[in-house]
Amino acid sequence: MKIGNREIGLGHRPYLIAEMSGNHNQSLERALEIVDAAARSGADAIKLQTYTADTMTLNIRAPGFVIEDEASLWAGRQLYELYQEAHTPWEWHEPIMERAASHGLHCFSTPFDDTATDFLMSLDVPAFKIASFECTDLPLIRKVASTGRPMIVSTGMATLAEIDDAVRTARVAGCKDIVLLKCTSTYPATPENTNVRTIPHLREAFPGCDVGLSDHTMGCGAAAAAVAHGAVLIEKHFTLSRADGGVDSAFSLEPDEFGQLRVETERTWQALGTVSYGVRPAEEK
Repeated sequence: MKIGNREIGLGHRPYLIAEMSGNHNQSLERALEIVDAAARSGADAIKLQTYTADTMTLNIRAPGFVIEDEASLWAGRQLYELYQEAHTPWEWHEPIMERAASHGLHCFSTPFDDTATDFLMSLDVPAFKIASFECTDLPLIRKVASTGRPMIVSTGMATLAEIDDAVRTARVAGCKDIVLLKCTSTYPATPENTNVRTIPHLREAFPGCDVGLSDHTMGCGAAAAAVAHGAVLIEKHFTLSRADGGVDSAFSLEPDEFGQLRVETERTWQALGTVSYGVRPAEEK
């Protein structure tokens, strides 16, 4: 498959997505700086999220609308306020995409409803991302698939049957190119909970789909392991500096770290090679 003019698959260097999410800290200038830094760090794409607080939740403080998990990064936060802080204003999308294009980066987004999907199509995005928690939102998947653009689908906590529903729905609605991402829905995630051995199983379970990793761990070890198990795409949250704060900063890579991700995932892909015994040309001397 292709995103734009970039081929994605086992025969190509892993495709790297820098997820901006809410790390712009409600500053367009910072958002553009993130795009510049992602390009310098070797990303292939910058990804946004397209929603408003009103399209995601209700502005009330009641059980179910406040994060009660004391271990959460966002413990005690009202969902509406959190989404307000994290969302990317829709009027920023075009200048962010123009800045990305100036670097040769792809820029696309995660829609969370039909209005976001229509808005992103008006900007001619080259692909769509489906978030883990929307993997079971079959009406949204049907809407996005009907655009005919490639879909990258995080699987999060979805069961194998739920992933099957999503893939079947997307294909019936017209999407031919699907990448399924193994994802652990904890923030940050630990290596022990990453389970990259799921990646070859996903590829076997869904012929015709490429497979990758949406990675919330720190560092690049899990991503390199995923490439060794056949991941063709890696998504990582990206920020200028974790010290600057922000809703996703605690599990985001800084530019130097993302640069190392580019180096190590490419080395891992190169090292896979083929089954080989005996004397190789490089060894003849």
